[in-house]
This record gives sequence, C-alpha cells and structure tokens, in this order.
Amino acid sequence: MRNLFALVLTFGAAGPALAAEEAFFSLKNTEFVVLIAFLVFVGILVYFKVPRMLGDALDKRSETIRSELEEARALRDEAQAILASYEKKQREVQEQADRIVTAAREDAQTVAEQARADLEKSIARRLAAAEEQIASAQAAAVKDVRDRAIAIAVAAAGDVIARQMTAARANKLIDEAIKEVEAKLH
Repeated sequence: MRNLFALVLTFGAAGPALAAEEAFFSLKNTEFVVLIAFLVFVGILVYFKVPRMLGDALDKRSETIRSELEEARALRDEAQAILASYEKKQREVQEQADRIVTAAREDAQTVAEQARADLEKSIARRLAAAEEQIASAQAAAVKDVRDRAIAIAVAAAGDVIARQMTAARANKLIDEAIKEVEAKLH
C-alpha cells in the first residue's frame, strides 16, 4: 500500500501537466482521471482480495513445485539406490561367474590329471598283459621246441638203438632192468 501511495505522489507531483496546465486535481486533466481510474481499479482488486488470491495461488504453486521437487529428489534417491543395488548385484554375479569359471578350470584340470593317471595305469596294465602274453608265448614256443626236440631225439635215439640193438643185447637190458626194479622194491 505504501508503494501505491508513493507511486501516486510521484506520478501526480512530477507530471508535466502540472506546470503547463491548470490544476492537477481537475476532471478535465486526463492524467488525473487515469490516476483515479487506476486507484479505483486497484481498490477493487484489493476489495476482492485479488492480491491475496494471487499470493495464495503463487504460494500454492510454489508449494506444488516444492512437493514436486521433493518427489523428484525422492525418486532420484530411489533410482540411485536401485542403481547401486543393481551394480552390487552385477558385481556379485560377476564374482560368482568368476568363481564358477575358476572352479570349472580346477575341475577340468583335476579331471585331466585323473584321466592322465587312469590312462597311465591302463597303459601299464596293457603292457603287463602284453609282456605276460609274450612270456607265455615264449614259454609255449620253448616248450614246443623242447617237445619237438625231445620227440626228434627220442625218435633218433630209437632209430640208433634199433640199429644197434640185437636180440641178445635186448634180453640182457631187460634182465638188468628187472633186477634193478627188484632191488628198489625190496
């Protein structure tokens, strides 16, 4: 209200119409009429509490803006919390994936070492079996050679004895064999 009164005094006192024309407070003076109309207009606005309504509307709007800002801050904070949660989960998942990969590598290495050991055992068993087969085949071959050698030697000895043996010598050998058996039995 003080500002309005100061405006009226400034407008009315400093106007060029005051110096050039007659009295300022005359209805013939357009500036005075405009001033009166303006004051009436301002008075009507004050009477109907328009400044208060404007102030309330501005306060309401500022409160709405403030609540929207607070809501936006809350949403931003919530979004940051969610982002931090997802980043934490991502780190945990990455760590878990790294652990799984490490465990899989260790398992693969263990399985490879076990397979290598099993292969070495299998090769050793097969070599032992092959050596046994070779030894058995050698023994069989040696036995077969001996048996054939014995058979050949017996046949050859039989031929030699048959050629050198006479009936008298055969009877003498039989008698000696019987005496030897009797001596061993009694």
